[in-house]
Amino acid sequence: MKAVAYKTIGPIDREDALEDITLETPKTAGRDLLVKINAVSVNPVDTKLRQRQAPEAGGWVVLGYDAAGVVETVGPEVKNFRPGDAVFYAGAMNRPGTNSEYHLVDERIVGRKPASLSDAEAAALPLTAITAWEMLFDRLDVERPTAQGGNIILVIGGAGGVGSITIQLLRALTDLTVIATASRPETQDWVRTCGAHHVIDHRQPLAPQVEALGLGAPGFVFSTTQTDAHFADIVELIAPQGRFGLIDDPAELNAMPFKLKAVSLHWELMFARSLFATPDMSEQGKLLNEVASLVDAGKIRSTVTEVAGKIDAATLRRVHAQIESGSARGKIVLEGF
Repeated sequence: MKAVAYKTIGPIDREDALEDITLETPKTAGRDLLVKINAVSVNPVDTKLRQRQAPEAGGWVVLGYDAAGVVETVGPEVKNFRPGDAVFYAGAMNRPGTNSEYHLVDERIVGRKPASLSDAEAAALPLTAITAWEMLFDRLDVERPTAQGGNIILVIGGAGGVGSITIQLLRALTDLTVIATASRPETQDWVRTCGAHHVIDHRQPLAPQVEALGLGAPGFVFSTTQTDAHFADIVELIAPQGRFGLIDDPAELNAMPFKLKAVSLHWELMFARSLFATPDMSEQGKLLNEVASLVDAGKIRSTVTEVAGKIDAATLRRVHAQIESGSARGKIVLEGF
C-alpha cells in the first residue's frame, strides 16, 4: 500500500522530511477495523511529532490521525461495524498513522461518518471535535456553572481547528456566551460565522478587552494555543473559582497564580483514552456519533477550509509548513492517493 512517512526528524524544508513509500497492508486482530482511507486532515500534533519522534532503527514513522474512509475488513472481536461502513475517526498516538492507503484502528474510537458530508468534509472533524468535546464536557464541565461568570467562556485561538469546532459545540449544546480570540479580519470573520458572540484580538492584552465588553469575568477559559504568552492575562481575567483548560505545550506552567482565585486547571489530550486503553475508551466512538448527528441535523458544520490535494509527500510537506507558520484557518484536508 502507498504511504507517506519519514526516517529523520527535523524541519519540513527537506525532501526527506516526508517521503512517499510502499508498505505491506496491515491485518486486523481483536477489535481492529482495516479502513480504506479516502481523506485525511493535518493537525498541529503531526508537525510536532515529525520534529521529535524518531522511528525505530531502520523503520519509518507514518503520521496522520484524522481520517474518513470505508471499512475493508474487521477483526474477530469487532461488534459494531462491518465491511462497507463509512467511518471517521482520529486514530491513536501509539499506532501507525492515517497517511496510508489502509489503516488499522480500534473500533471503540471510531464513529459513523456524517451522511451529509463528503469524505473530505468529515476528515476535518474527529480530532478537534473529540478534543473540544472532552475539554468542554469532561474537563471544564461547562454544564455545571461556576459561582461567578458561569454563563461566559473565553476561547483563546478561536479560528484554529479546535477553536472552530469548540465555538460551534458551545452554541449547539449550551447557552454560554462565547468570547473568542482572533487577530486578522479573515479569522475574526471566521469565528463569527462559527458562532462567537464576541471577538477580541489575541495580539493585544486580553484582560482589558474582556473587561471592556462589560459582561463580567468569564467562569471558563479554554486556551488552544500560545498559553504561555497569555497566561498572566488569563490569571487576571478569569473569575474566582473558575475553571481553566489548555491543550498546547507551554515550555513551563506555574499554576501557583491560580491559587488565590481557587481556579482549577485542566489539561486535555484526546489520545489519553486510546493510549492507556481506559475503561471508557468507547466514549470517543459515542461522541463521534453524536457529532455526526449534530452535523446531519444542521446544528454544526465541517471546519474544512481547504482541500490541498492528494495524499502524498509533496502536498503534506506544504501543509505542514503552512500549519507551522501559524496562518492556518479551520482545517486543511487531503483527499485520495
